[in-house]
Amino acid sequence: MTAEQFHGAVLDWFDRHGRHDLPWQARKTAYHTWVSEIMLQQTQVATVIPYFERFIARFPDVHSLAQAPQDEVLHLWTGLGYYARARNLHKAARIVASDFGGDFPDSVEGLEALPGIGRSTAGAILSIATGKRAAILDGNVKRVLARFYAVEGWPGAPAVMKELWQHAERNTPRQRVGDYTQAMMDLGATLCTRSKPSCLLCPLHSRCEALAQGRTAELPAPRPKKTLPVRQTLMLLIRNGAGEVMLQQRPPSGLWGGLWSLPEAADLRDAEGETGLALDLESVRPLAPLRHTFSHFHLDITPVLIELRDAEAVMEGVPRLWYNIRRPPSIGLAAPVKRLLECLPD
Repeated sequence: MTAEQFHGAVLDWFDRHGRHDLPWQARKTAYHTWVSEIMLQQTQVATVIPYFERFIARFPDVHSLAQAPQDEVLHLWTGLGYYARARNLHKAARIVASDFGGDFPDSVEGLEALPGIGRSTAGAILSIATGKRAAILDGNVKRVLARFYAVEGWPGAPAVMKELWQHAERNTPRQRVGDYTQAMMDLGATLCTRSKPSCLLCPLHSRCEALAQGRTAELPAPRPKKTLPVRQTLMLLIRNGAGEVMLQQRPPSGLWGGLWSLPEAADLRDAEGETGLALDLESVRPLAPLRHTFSHFHLDITPVLIELRDAEAVMEGVPRLWYNIRRPPSIGLAAPVKRLLECLPD
């Protein structure tokens, strides 16, 4: 199949069956496309839609996002996970507003220079927002191409990635490139799915190598398995007389960077010294343990509820606040912390 036949079949299918009413398609600006593409990394469309709508309602343009405090940005991101995306989004907005006057760079290389934007995201922004020819290779497109060409190996491996990029570049048209970009993402998301793909509905099925070989369940090859290590932590839900819980802000980089979390301790006997608070250790109530899985390890959380015994002592250098459960402030919370606070017993 020639490149012209490939993208022609994809575009014909898109015109009849593609998704044309997603919230970020209403205004195909660089800003709207960028926000949606960052949110869609590692996250499904159905999950992203309400987050995108709330985010755009609060930050309708790059200038409003650039001027916002990071806490508010993280608050609106809470629940989407992979919080480095939100921090990079905020950093990039400030760069675009201050260095480019609010206009996004108009080349893949210029976009890639911004925090959090890789080659595929840059291609999506450029093709959808400006119509310039630029290829993409997100997870959905990798799956379509790996099956169509029966590409062996895990798509994250450098040699496999290089081969997939070659296919992506060759098949990207010069006309209607924005529609083609959306069409390829739609194809992977709705038909060429990870399991049980709807091959007979696919516009490429007649020339798909994986289908011909009966290997759609094998391709693309999965990431090589590795056993995730397990880490343990004791999280302290310290409650004052008003029923508020103490939170402290994580460092700006690293795990849950910039988010508000619960203080942690290696041992309950060290809790007073590590928090600088006078605690009623006889009031300790163990809560249900919780496992939170990151991409590279499992975190087993043992939460305990402790009542504040006396006036708060001074603790230098750690931003903290008393979180009102009934009227929660607009701050970014680590996902398991949000869960623990929502389920806090009386």
